[in-house]
Amino acid sequence: MTLAPETTATPKAAAPSAAVRSRVVVPLRFPDGFEAVAEVLSFSGLTDGKEHLLLALGDWEAALQGAAQGGAGPLVRLHSECLTGDVFGSQRCDCGPQLREAVERIAAEGGFLVYLRQEGRGIGLYPKLDAYALQDGGLDTYAANLALGHGEDERDYTAAAQMLEAMGAGTLRLLSNNPDKAAQLTGLGLEVSGQVATGVHASAANLRYLAAKRDHTGHTLVLPSDAGPVAGAPGAPGAAPGDVGAAPQAVAGAAAAVPTHDDMLARVQGLVPGLRERAAETEELRRIPDATMEELHAAEVFHMLSPKGVGGLGMGLETYVEVVRRLARGCASTAWSAGHLIEHVWMLARWPREAQDEVFANGPAPLAAATGAPAGVARKVPGGYSISGRWTFASGVMHARWALLAAQHGDVRLQCLVPLADVELLDVWQTAGLRGTGSNDIRAGDLFVPEHRTLDWELLGAETNPGSLLHADPLIHTPMGALLNMVAPAAALGSAEYALDLFRELIMVRKVKHTVENRQADSPLAQVRYAHAFGLVATARLHWQEAVRVVSAAHARGPSTMTEPDRGQYRLSLALSGEASAEAVRVIMLGSGGSVHRLSHPLQRIQRDVNVLMNHAALTRDPVLEQAGRGLLGLGFSVPSF
Repeated sequence: MTLAPETTATPKAAAPSAAVRSRVVVPLRFPDGFEAVAEVLSFSGLTDGKEHLLLALGDWEAALQGAAQGGAGPLVRLHSECLTGDVFGSQRCDCGPQLREAVERIAAEGGFLVYLRQEGRGIGLYPKLDAYALQDGGLDTYAANLALGHGEDERDYTAAAQMLEAMGAGTLRLLSNNPDKAAQLTGLGLEVSGQVATGVHASAANLRYLAAKRDHTGHTLVLPSDAGPVAGAPGAPGAAPGDVGAAPQAVAGAAAAVPTHDDMLARVQGLVPGLRERAAETEELRRIPDATMEELHAAEVFHMLSPKGVGGLGMGLETYVEVVRRLARGCASTAWSAGHLIEHVWMLARWPREAQDEVFANGPAPLAAATGAPAGVARKVPGGYSISGRWTFASGVMHARWALLAAQHGDVRLQCLVPLADVELLDVWQTAGLRGTGSNDIRAGDLFVPEHRTLDWELLGAETNPGSLLHADPLIHTPMGALLNMVAPAAALGSAEYALDLFRELIMVRKVKHTVENRQADSPLAQVRYAHAFGLVATARLHWQEAVRVVSAAHARGPSTMTEPDRGQYRLSLALSGEASAEAVRVIMLGSGGSVHRLSHPLQRIQRDVNVLMNHAALTRDPVLEQAGRGLLGLGFSVPSF
């Protein structure tokens, strides 16, 4: 979720009250088979006299009750009628897919779809068709309206505000990419507590239309034209043979409400150019920039492992690790932070219902930091526990609202879920690499944590965790340890792949001192070095894929608990993948000349990031090799948490 943008628009006077005229239950069914039940309401007293409708979906009454208790409010979509798109499936706009998406998302969370009779951005059906003809002549959607003597956008959301007020929805979360909707509702006296991005439903027929919305009115859209060729697609530069799930990619952003594996990878690949442009800013800020967080939210990255029952996407391990790997091709710090934030949503979905009702009340992607290094101390008190400690390496903490903190109570290790506002954040993250992760320390003293927000770590990590009784999503039933070591190797591999692309570009043009070749690539020694680096990256990729295969195979079994040889094999493969990635970066740096050590060059940042990654427990060579050997030999782990 992203906050609604600030607006300097002149506030409108509060609209006169409207009243519910009628209400009727209508079962809905969309062409793709999706079904929902809506309570359709009509109103009297609407200022424009038009027959607007409000569709109440899901548990909207609970959402209103939550708002009355200080929550973020129901999810609301203002959808302007589009006969051509909604009824006939026109591909010249994205209205039909947005309507379908909105119904599903609102039904899952509870809220309202406000269906407004404002065809053609308020100019009417016939003028809209006239505008289509002008667009065929080269005008964009806004210029065409102006050419017909209309305003760029004549929609007024006063009637929407009246209907929402009549339902008691004075506080709401707005499902929209359009900043004007939030501005108008705010000006009419409603509180927009958050703006939730809709999917981007791009097609060849509507790309110019979507680009105009992005460029002219500030819609939060990431389009295929922003992304360039999709990595992994035939003929794309830097395509890596053997990518997990590497099928021909879908166009970035052309995803349905619930994206496929390829849809999600295409969305993320579209973010990579922007991540590269903002990598230096990310380091300077020591956190992910707001623009990047907005793009990650818009791409629904944080929804990936969230269960479908709370409005998430319920995607699998293979998609998750590939997303982290591809993000690292743009910025390792972003990949690290996003990877852990995604993972922590999955951890929250393993808790009992009372805790889940609290954290998922504001949407399917509650962001949380998690740390257990070192564990704090928990003391039993009436109604819960009192915890104290200083926790380090709190990845994701700069973007979180919750913190998952380990605390020891006697022989039991607890995980304690606390609002981030209740703890002290210590600004200590001054590091050589992964600077943009902002993995700062957390401190708390005698902090009360209610019983329902504490959980035995072993139960949380088990296949039969409390969340497994609430959600059918297969990954919720996977032991937690299977995913906890996946981020560092994926980030290292993606970084090495990016470094290899940069090295190729460099040697194809670089002239080396004290040599006779016009460019470095013409030197046999440079050719050998590039082949060496290429082979190391391929080795890293193969080891990484083997680890993913082992975990996926265990996940597919029932029960899905990994055997000790499985654990030894997958941890060994991850460590060897990281080692090969780091060695590839070292070989590349030694052959790239002194200029790549300038802070302005991305290769020096990649080297520093990978050096820090190699000190993570998932990639630290000696202890991993020791424990992996014991597991593979059937001797039992001397460190049970391995």
